[in-house]
Amino acid sequence: MVPTIDELTIDTLVDDIEYWERLYNQQPASLTVWRTSEEDFKDRQIVLTLDGKRLGILMFGESVSTELDPGPHRLRFSNTFVWKTVDFDVKVGEQVRFDVINRPGRMTYPMLVLIGVGPLYLTVKRIV
Repeated sequence: MVPTIDELTIDTLVDDIEYWERLYNQQPASLTVWRTSEEDFKDRQIVLTLDGKRLGILMFGESVSTELDPGPHRLRFSNTFVWKTVDFDVKVGEQVRFDVINRPGRMTYPMLVLIGVGPLYLTVKRIV
């Protein structure tokens, strides 16, 4: 026999493991990408693409977040000179975080002096 609402107690809800599992499985997963490292060149945008759709453009000091469905995903970072692609899996309720750095290379500063532009490279770190 199914108990009525009057017969339910707080102890019943607290101890109802199936209820809490269903509630947990409804939590969306999320992705957050930061660009705040002091190693960053602090110039030029980084274009983010998630599963083939544009997620946003990051300038230094910014971050972008979105909810994700559980499963495999592909995140692409591009500073219009180089790009990096990261494949990752997301579990229910998981929060995935990345830090992206637009960093100068060995020849960036000499080229800036000579021709006014220089290459910037990307470093992507998953934050655990």
